[in-house]
Amino acid sequence: MPDVITEKEVLEIWQGSLQGRTDLRTDDNASVSIIYPGRRNDDRGADFKDAVITAGHKRLKGDVEIHVKTSNWWAHGHHQDPAYNRVILHVVYRNDIGKAIVLQNGARAPTLALYGFIKTDNCPAPPPAIPCRNIFYRGNTGFIGRMLEEAGEQRFLARSAYFRKAIARAGAGQALYHGILTALGYAKNKQPMAELAVCLPLNKLATAPDEMPDSEYLARCQALLTGTAGLLPSSHSAIFSASNHHENWEAKLVDIWANSGERVCLSPAVWSLFKVRPGNHPVRRLAAMSYLLLRYRQKGLLDGLEEKLQAAAVDKGNHFLEQALLVAPDDYWSHFLDFGVPATGAAPALLGSGRAADIVINVLLPFAYARGPALQSEKALEVYRHYRSLEENTLVKHMRRQLGISQTFMADARRQQGLIHIYKTLCSQGKCDECQMKTPGI
Repeated sequence: MPDVITEKEVLEIWQGSLQGRTDLRTDDNASVSIIYPGRRNDDRGADFKDAVITAGHKRLKGDVEIHVKTSNWWAHGHHQDPAYNRVILHVVYRNDIGKAIVLQNGARAPTLALYGFIKTDNCPAPPPAIPCRNIFYRGNTGFIGRMLEEAGEQRFLARSAYFRKAIARAGAGQALYHGILTALGYAKNKQPMAELAVCLPLNKLATAPDEMPDSEYLARCQALLTGTAGLLPSSHSAIFSASNHHENWEAKLVDIWANSGERVCLSPAVWSLFKVRPGNHPVRRLAAMSYLLLRYRQKGLLDGLEEKLQAAAVDKGNHFLEQALLVAPDDYWSHFLDFGVPATGAAPALLGSGRAADIVINVLLPFAYARGPALQSEKALEVYRHYRSLEENTLVKHMRRQLGISQTFMADARRQQGLIHIYKTLCSQGKCDECQMKTPGI
């Protein structure tokens, strides 16, 4: 039995060799079994996200934090950090304190100390990890490809069903606007973006007199979006830039907002900026939406994008539809990353090809399928089936590693979406027994 062990080694043990164990017990002597260890977290909070365990007679889903010893929980300040409030299990090598950890919200979580359970030279090898681990090297790759494509279509149809309900509830234009704005939030700011779309609906944002110049229309859209979001300089005390030209733009937006009669709907505190790349900053994404509204001002966002879909060739829809959404940095936003925050080099796109592709796959195509008519629905699905693979997000990377799938095998977006669908509906729900990935082709 080793006396010294690193946190990395504890992480590896948790991730790969505890599934199937029936002898594990927490600090309060409750039996615990690991159904799914979760995925490594590259953001704030616990080490593993979306784990599924049973503790005592309860089935729990949430986060798992890893330490060498229990006292590290307090030493690292996790008891004061709300980012750790989803922790369902604290896994350590040694329990050097003998008391349950306390979360920031006052709840308690059990501790699993691995000392005494870890394999030694005299102990049998641990049971196998989750059944699908590296299955790509052991199974029928053709079958795996077909499974991913089927799962990808299931995700597409599920997204379409969501939009069908949204259209019936709020109307087609609002449903599309809500979907795009939510997607602009990327992973970390989806929720506040979705709330913003409700607080500031499309019919209020995009409606303006026909005689209003485009520059005024753009300024009005940016002022209403950032003002309602609580992200205008006057809302979060940003420092105005030194350039009079740029000060004028900032001051113009503040003045429009002050005279709009609208109210701040969201607090600046709800926006997540931790590890957010400059291109994904919510202010830049809101500026991108203002430019899209300007681009499709004459026909409207709904009709303008549906016209683009009608004109897209099935086998070349990826490039054509992404071009319909790309927004290059312009004027103020080519010099600043946020209000009063100058770019040190070339400013990133307000809406680049990667995010545009995600919007096409997750919003525009399933929305078009849901809205119909039949010919549009059929074309939307065919464009989806032919769409090239996208930039990999953390879920796709995690699932590829879990299954042992090479990046070249993920030839199109449908297979990538299939990995996401399997993760969300099976892996993170602890439904290994219902997944065919563990025995491909059988």
